Amino acid sequence: MMVGMMIGRLTAPDPTQLQQIDVQPHGLVVWFNNEPTLHGEWVDGTLRMMLAAKGQPQNGQLKLNGKDVNWRVSQMDAGLMLTFVAARALKGDWAGAPQDGRWRLQVNLQE
Repeated sequence: MMVGMMIGRLTAPDPTQLQQIDVQPHGLVVWFNNEPTLHGEWVDGTLRMMLAAKGQPQNGQLKLNGKDVNWRVSQMDAGLMLTFVAARALKGDWAGAPQDGRWRLQVNLQE
């Protein structure tokens, strides 16, 4: 039984971890060690993304057409919540893909 537990630990994937956030002109690039489960939704012009990953709370600001957009990563019971808020309604899209041995999530915002 002990040998089975040790093999299970060796073959189990690493937990998904938020590694880095890069601010881009029209959004963010969020880097993970592997692909997170993701659920995103637009609510009243605000984007909320639930990510099944571990990481540290962070926040920041980016400029979209010269206007401020605030973003925040907060810890939830099921993982991380990435939220984008601005004084006007936002829209946009997101896409993820493997790159350089990590997972890259590109979030593009528009007014």
